[in-house]
Amino acid sequence: MTTVGGLPRTVLRLHRTAAIVWVVFILAAVAWLVWLNEITAAAARAAVNSCPRNTGICASVWASLDYSEPTGWISTLVYYSFWAVAAWAGGSLIGRELESGTAQLAWTQGVTPTRWLAVTLALPALLIVLGGAVFVPVYRWAWSANRDLMGDDWTFPDVFAAHGPAVVAYGLCALAVGALTALLLRRSLPALGVTVAVMVLINQVLERYREDFWPTVTRASAGRSEVPNDWWQADTGVYHPPSHFWPMHLVETGILLTVTAAATLAAFRLLRRRTS
Repeated sequence: MTTVGGLPRTVLRLHRTAAIVWVVFILAAVAWLVWLNEITAAAARAAVNSCPRNTGICASVWASLDYSEPTGWISTLVYYSFWAVAAWAGGSLIGRELESGTAQLAWTQGVTPTRWLAVTLALPALLIVLGGAVFVPVYRWAWSANRDLMGDDWTFPDVFAAHGPAVVAYGLCALAVGALTALLLRRSLPALGVTVAVMVLINQVLERYREDFWPTVTRASAGRSEVPNDWWQADTGVYHPPSHFWPMHLVETGILLTVTAAATLAAFRLLRRRTS
């Protein structure tokens, strides 16, 4: 029997495997970053220094294969992990419970639908936030520790998101959209597919218009060679300097959290309407 007091424990046990996979994934990413910067970076730099002079290709290949490329893969995997969160939320976390009747059974045993949904969303949301709180500071340290070996700059989509709370906001947004989709469709596989499709669309729109989130700096008379390499050329003659990162990043984070709040509110309203 599922009681009010035992609901968090029941939800945690039900999704224990997914929670373990998430924790292992984040810890593995962090451990890989530490290894790359404490062990691999020194070896890659030694290889670069051993290249004959005036052979930039030799140096760039060693740095890319040993250090820059793995670091880039870590940010990419964590950035797009919201797809997995969306599948988890839409297909398993909510959709499967509604399709199998497990949720309806809990509602007859002292657990209100609203409380059931709140706890069902709160536990994975907490894991997402804690995972980001661990990963983001380590990634920021790792990304800036050996910039001479890195090929990616702050304008790359995965690097941009992984540098701050946006990467967490993507996960929370996927969770909320997944819950709403599952409540609408009440089937696990359709909810999974629709949720992932919606999140991909949101991601593509935000990436497309990311450069418009903050006013650019106009340098109409400047040639491309006169602009620092770490500036983002948004259009001909207009740029974003690195100082624009945080305003742009926080705007994107705000958009994602707004969608998250709207989807969460819609999910609770839909649930109350269907169970009243």
